[in-house]
Amino acid sequence: MAATHILVVDDEPRYQHLLRVNLEAAGYLVSTASNGEEALELISSRQPDLVILDVMMPHLDGFSTCERIRQFSSVPIIMLTAKGEEQDRVKGLNVGADDYVVKPFSATELIARVRAVLRRAQTAEAVTQNRYFTHGNLKIDFARAEVWKDDKPVFLSATEYRLLIQFAHNMGRVLSPEELLTAVWGTQYKEDKEILWVSIARLRQKLEDNPHNPVHIVTRSGLGYLMPPMEKDSSETGK
Repeated sequence: MAATHILVVDDEPRYQHLLRVNLEAAGYLVSTASNGEEALELISSRQPDLVILDVMMPHLDGFSTCERIRQFSSVPIIMLTAKGEEQDRVKGLNVGADDYVVKPFSATELIARVRAVLRRAQTAEAVTQNRYFTHGNLKIDFARAEVWKDDKPVFLSATEYRLLIQFAHNMGRVLSPEELLTAVWGTQYKEDKEILWVSIARLRQKLEDNPHNPVHIVTRSGLGYLMPPMEKDSSETGK
């Protein structure tokens, strides 16, 4: 079985070395890139299983790199940076990161977060009984983890995709914030509603014709969120 491949993107050689040593000791195959442009080339050609992405880099910073990655890939991304202010964390999540770790960091905690993000990504890829799911102008291909809106592909982060399939698998049922946080991020995040709010807003921007009047992910005040049934909803097998 091939080792899980992690791409470390950081312009500081000492962090590249530190991360490589700890990740390889944990059994991962590690590649490195020193800037965003190099990272984009490696992600396109080698398709790593996870990316650890610094923010403050020359030429193309981590936020812009993350946005560019999300235009063609749903690879899980952990941002690792000295920028630890709330607005920086929110920005990182908004542009498509799956987790955010602030420097200086504990190598043990980082490895745990890598495992958690990979575990969530694998769960999202689990085989479902029905390959296709449709909801209005939205279509999900579970087998390929692809999402389409009006027959055009929509590029979601791994976390956005996992959140979306929670609604698809529970259509018509109100899901509480705690339920969604536990299912998508894990029990340790069940009180972290800020992450959920940001991710719901990001999903609506990508999926809804009018994010301020959503039809795919609807808020039930004081209760949670649901994907309401539509007259022509369908789940189709084997198409």
